[in-house]
Amino acid sequence: MYPDLSYLLHALLGTARDNAFSIVKTFGLFLLLAFLTAARLLKWELQRRERIGQLPPTKTLQVPGYTVTTADYVTNGILGFLLGYKLPYAVANFAAWQRDPSGVLLSTEGYFLTGLLGAALLVGYYYNIGRKQGAVPDPVPVDVYPSQRVGPITMRAAIGGLLGAKLFAVIEYWDRFVANPLQELLSGGGLAIYGGLIGGGVAVYLYLRKHKIPLLPVMDAVAPALIVAYGVGRIGCQLSGDGDWGVAIPNGIPKGWFLPDWMYGFDYPHNVLNQGVPIPGCTVEYCSRLAELHYPTPFYETMMAFAIGGILWGLRKRLTVYPGLLFSIYLFLNGVERFFIEYVRVNDQYEVLGMSLTQAQLIAVGFMVGGVAGAVLVGRRGTVGGNQ
Repeated sequence: MYPDLSYLLHALLGTARDNAFSIVKTFGLFLLLAFLTAARLLKWELQRRERIGQLPPTKTLQVPGYTVTTADYVTNGILGFLLGYKLPYAVANFAAWQRDPSGVLLSTEGYFLTGLLGAALLVGYYYNIGRKQGAVPDPVPVDVYPSQRVGPITMRAAIGGLLGAKLFAVIEYWDRFVANPLQELLSGGGLAIYGGLIGGGVAVYLYLRKHKIPLLPVMDAVAPALIVAYGVGRIGCQLSGDGDWGVAIPNGIPKGWFLPDWMYGFDYPHNVLNQGVPIPGCTVEYCSRLAELHYPTPFYETMMAFAIGGILWGLRKRLTVYPGLLFSIYLFLNGVERFFIEYVRVNDQYEVLGMSLTQAQLIAVGFMVGGVAGAVLVGRRGTVGGNQ
């Protein structure tokens, strides 16, 4: 396993483990790659739909040239304070930063004076720009296409997704939250993927509504991007050993299994959680492996996510004239994938109508029902104009 970048570089280049590169955690790195992948695929598909006239531009007032507004002073003052407050503290506590970057950065600890200095520097920088720019010209109306808003859309999806993921994790592990609410809220762990999807969806919906961008074509455009990005994120889960593995395999790997052994059962050596039993002779930071083989469910989900993504990408042009149908198919397939993978994942169970289901399975059922209902509604509405 590669809990952080230093372990990956050790495997590739033979460099030392637990060096300065250990502040880059593998899961976080692949989470970033997932957002970048989603943004790139979304931009391509939005541009295609713009070319065929399905997504028209909206008129937006923009001020020519570079201008500094009150919002610039406020946001950069806050950003400068946060950077000055946290970064010197993280450097001064580098060993703790290496072990738990998110825990250090999300904690309330920091240096107040350097925070004020950081705020003053950024505000002063923008004040100097504003002093030189002279009179602010009048705003002019310009056409802005949805593909030009991929950056703000992705940022809102990221922020809304993280908040939603944390909220759903708090609900699922309510006893831990009640025992130590501040620690649970500020910790970097404990994120529920469906909570992230729902939270990010709400944030993007509010943004689209504000800018009067047609909702259904954007939902269709984002469907392949979402599932492929999910697969990329699951690569990070598998490589880091972040606890999303499946249940233990009681009888080991069956003889004659045609796939490599690790694809059926894996013990996640050097996992980022340091769970399991000690690895004999290991002297690095992460020296544990699971006592039994477990199903590598993140690997299975990556393969299924890429397969679903390929199906949606292949269907997207044919279904352009049925706004909402591609997203309905995404909802259904996403729900099916997650519902069945939960049977071999480690998760808390809830009794519902005489069945033991996980939180993810309950939401997956909602996704499947929503996908079928959406497809029925699209079928009743019929097609709209547009070419591939």
